[in-house]
Amino acid sequence: MVEATNKIVEGKHLSYDEAWEVMTEIMSGKATDAQIGAFLTALRMKGETINEISALAAAMKQFCCRINPNVSGCLIDTCGTGGDKIKTFNVSTLTALVVAGAGVPVAKHGNR
Repeated sequence: MVEATNKIVEGKHLSYDEAWEVMTEIMSGKATDAQIGAFLTALRMKGETINEISALAAAMKQFCCRINPNVSGCLIDTCGTGGDKIKTFNVSTLTALVVAGAGVPVAKHGNR
């Protein structure tokens, strides 16, 4: 994680495998909040490459919890963790309730 962040700070791009490893560390809980913040800030300042984003997304996907809902037709997916630091209204929950009230199946989940 530290090596990857330092590489990015130097303006260098991560290989697919390097980016994948960083996200695996993050998703496994091995990285501290400070390390994650430093990595993401450095990556954003350098500018993300398609290769880096692809690797980060692929690594995250391995940690997903797959579900097989028993619904026919469409299923609307809304995500919202709620509980932000400034206590804004959680619009995704209201959206889920309105859509479900209209008879459409909804998968509401959070990301924490």
